[in-house]
Amino acid sequence: MAKREVDIVVLSDIHLGTYGCHATELLQYLKSIKPKAVVLNGDIIDIWQFSKRYWPNTHMMVMKHLIGLVAKDIPVYYIPGNHDEMLRRFKGFQLGTLKVANKLSLKINGSKVWIFHGDVFDVVMQHSKWLAKLGAIGYDTLILINRFVNFISQKLGRGKVSLSKRIKNSVKGAVKFINKFETTVCDIASDNDYKYVICGHIHQPEIRTIVTEKGPVVYMNSGDWIENLTALEYNDSEWSIYRYMDDEKAQAINVNKKKNPKETPKELMASLLQELSMANTKSSDKLNSLPGSMEAA
Repeated sequence: MAKREVDIVVLSDIHLGTYGCHATELLQYLKSIKPKAVVLNGDIIDIWQFSKRYWPNTHMMVMKHLIGLVAKDIPVYYIPGNHDEMLRRFKGFQLGTLKVANKLSLKINGSKVWIFHGDVFDVVMQHSKWLAKLGAIGYDTLILINRFVNFISQKLGRGKVSLSKRIKNSVKGAVKFINKFETTVCDIASDNDYKYVICGHIHQPEIRTIVTEKGPVVYMNSGDWIENLTALEYNDSEWSIYRYMDDEKAQAINVNKKKNPKETPKELMASLLQELSMANTKSSDKLNSLPGSMEAA
């Protein structure tokens, strides 16, 4: 199957290492596209809830695929989020075409684009991190319960339901928080002359224009790979929301997870280091030559 070409792909909130992560579906999506640049916008590996007892082969396959992109000289930007915040100490680190940054500024067709995870605007994250971590555990537990409910529902011939979405949509406080989050982000983006702003963090895929005192700003959110299974794509001078559930071609891809031999942690690490070593032997100039009329500002 011919891969679909995409100029830029923005992924966030994958949460590798948790029970709720849809790694197989993400791998199918990644194998269906040929990106010219990739932005990993936070919470890629869930270090908060990481457990040695739970690291399926498909989760490692996602990591190897992403590192494989670097080995192919494709620019990959890693912007840490709150669940992988310990990687923020490595900002500025560069290996081949992989670069770690706390935020990313691009200029596309003459307009400035600001990309960051978004947890800096979460009051709970800033003042009650223990409460945020407790909430993350509860959220992951809810996802597990949701999978069991959907298993029973499908056996009964009914469709899938999302318990967390229903809770969010029914709680006025959650809706108010999302609206305030989006408005605050756009106000600050406008003050700094950005026409576009891209976030993750709140697991709510969105593209909409918000009018600020200094003019309109296009707010975008890449969603997540826990509930929505979404990404942001830039192609043919337009941004769009990719939805895995609408992509029959990606769903038909066989990731061959059974054919991949079970590797020990040492073997997996050695494999990743080999991929990174290959990537580091190549030039990193690609980081400063993004597709089309795009440049890193």
